[in-house]
Amino acid sequence: MSELRSRALLAKLIGFATVSRDSNLQLIQFVQDYLHELGVSCTLIYNAERSKANLLASIGPAVEGGVVLSGHTDVVPVDGQAWSVEPFALSEQDGKLYGRGTADMKGYLASVLAAVPVFLASPLRRPVHLAFSYDEEVGCLGVRSLLQALPQHVAKPALCLIGEPTELKPVLGHKGKLAMRCHVKGAPCHSAYAPYGVNAIEQAARLMTRLSEIGQRLAAPEHHDQRFDPAFSTVQVGLIEGGTALNIVPQDCRFDFEVRALPAFEPQAVVDELQTYAEQTLLPAMQAVKADTAIRFEPISAYPGLATAPESAAAQWVAQLCGSDAFSTVAFGTEGGLFAQAGIPAVICGPGSMEQGHKPDEFVSVEQMAACDRLMDRLAAALSTH
Repeated sequence: MSELRSRALLAKLIGFATVSRDSNLQLIQFVQDYLHELGVSCTLIYNAERSKANLLASIGPAVEGGVVLSGHTDVVPVDGQAWSVEPFALSEQDGKLYGRGTADMKGYLASVLAAVPVFLASPLRRPVHLAFSYDEEVGCLGVRSLLQALPQHVAKPALCLIGEPTELKPVLGHKGKLAMRCHVKGAPCHSAYAPYGVNAIEQAARLMTRLSEIGQRLAAPEHHDQRFDPAFSTVQVGLIEGGTALNIVPQDCRFDFEVRALPAFEPQAVVDELQTYAEQTLLPAMQAVKADTAIRFEPISAYPGLATAPESAAAQWVAQLCGSDAFSTVAFGTEGGLFAQAGIPAVICGPGSMEQGHKPDEFVSVEQMAACDRLMDRLAAALSTH
């Protein structure tokens, strides 16, 4: 096996099957115990059911200007995926470390934890804050309570470094996301008398057609931002359910849709337009047939986009740390926009590539992990200077 400072910790973290639908408390307890043995105290911020927790810890002086090392502890499921190795046990082959979460993003967490003795041994002038969250994969849920608690425990940080896999290249932006559910309640009847009912699937189809039209408008060249791929905000329907039998006019239809929005675009505008169309065009005709027909919208999840300015102090500092100012954006979302909303500039930079994330036989290379370990060393040195 390769000599790698963070390898043993990565193996331990991968062994916890912290799929978002399940608890992460075993992993959190392991991290808490590990830090306690090194003399570092932690704060745990639980969800309402106390089945999951965020972890917050600080190393160094209690002053402003520190760096938050942020990462999520949950992983996506392996259900239905054809793995050739055990997903929740670390394995190595040809310089690659395999396991669910190696790239997204327990590799980064392992490197951060392996660097704790380095941080402790360094004469830090500014602190390092460890911020490990739950349920990022299902809408950046846990980090919200962590951010609420952050001002009570630490002086204002100057930077949040989010370790999503970017091959350790600095990323300054990503789109925001708004996920919604629409429920159309129609009026059922025998299909032979279809004109006397209200077909919920047909009304849902009209709503989805309007969503497609909105998406086409958003794709117009005047709305493009070439820093992103695709260069425009997108709309798509991903799930639909409705009807009970072919000879029954369907009473119910539900569909889920999402807006992936450029940082400068407010995705709620899409929902507002769709709701106006429903209320002004569809509902009057539906309720003329039966008064209790309805169209309801409910949010599923949302997080804001990120657009850290390349000329900002945070971006320039990370560029020096990484040895690269080849700033870019990514298609996937992170908690970066939430940190930015809280007044903490965020940059994304972590080991591995999202090309391997969420797939069977997910891996991170030993080379990337070693480079991230070295990045942590440089961070310790940088925080020890003026």
